[in-house]
Amino acid sequence: MLRIHFTSEDLMRVRLAAGPDPLWEAMLSAHQVDLVGGPVVFGEWRSRVRAVLSSEARVYLRLASQQGYTPDFLTSAGDAGELDEGLDSVVGTSTARFRNELGILGRQGEVSRWAADPPGSAGARRRLAAGLRAYHDEAIAPYWSALSRNVDTDIAARARILTGAGTAALLASVHPSITWREPVLTIDTRVERDLYLEGRGLTLQPAYFCWRTPFALAGAALAPVLVYPLRHRTSSLQSSRTDQHERALAALLGRTRGAVLVALTYGASTGELARQLGVSAPSASEHATVLREAGLVASRRERNSVWHTLTPLGHAVLDAATALPDAGQPSRVRSRA
Repeated sequence: MLRIHFTSEDLMRVRLAAGPDPLWEAMLSAHQVDLVGGPVVFGEWRSRVRAVLSSEARVYLRLASQQGYTPDFLTSAGDAGELDEGLDSVVGTSTARFRNELGILGRQGEVSRWAADPPGSAGARRRLAAGLRAYHDEAIAPYWSALSRNVDTDIAARARILTGAGTAALLASVHPSITWREPVLTIDTRVERDLYLEGRGLTLQPAYFCWRTPFALAGAALAPVLVYPLRHRTSSLQSSRTDQHERALAALLGRTRGAVLVALTYGASTGELARQLGVSAPSASEHATVLREAGLVASRRERNSVWHTLTPLGHAVLDAATALPDAGQPSRVRSRA
């Protein structure tokens, strides 16, 4: 069990991350790249990434793909915002911390020679940052648009809970493995651990590649962050360069209404929908109305806003579009092993 202990001051300092964090997504996705029998939801992404990863990207992968402990300096203790900020934090890791965390990793398995030989050198950190950038460019950046949409939608939903029901309801809503009994948040994990916030507050960071249960940074002195998984829909992560199912939806419904259907995977208010699509609120409302009349969207008023979600038929249309063969490609019958 992971037990996070709050004070009254901590409860006033619970905050939602501003968006997806590139360092967290890189590290958590690295856990999935070479995972045999990994989650099916990442299967298509895993196959694509394995085929394109360069030797430079695998420099990062050799440290981040370990099962078990991953050095905390590879992740963000706050909103990294942009990748460059995260890379600066990796390069700026102190010699003592770099050596200590690689030592912990070394006790669990072999550490790459380039990192183990000069454990405090600036050169090793720069090489690691270059590997991280290469990995991000090859494994994360092509999918960032879809990934961001999923994370941003979750944050918007949590913000509504916080505004409407308060901090306790927000904490309890994060994941089924969580139990909130003030002043302790308990997460059902395999590791026994207590984290005392001591007035520092807690940042809630949704991550697309987080799997199974939420977790926190291992270092007790670091800024407290609770990373938690999203509710995944099979094959929802598509390359922005080859977003097959969105093209199919655009052909069926029109480009904007197809985008509306994708944006409502996890629900959104009219205002949030307008911001995601880059259209006016009246235009977003009109498109949602057309989809509602077609039985694909359900809408309900909540105070001063209208909340839209997909109906079962809407989800079925979205999933069916994902399964369509790529335009211009002959269909193939695939045998089952």
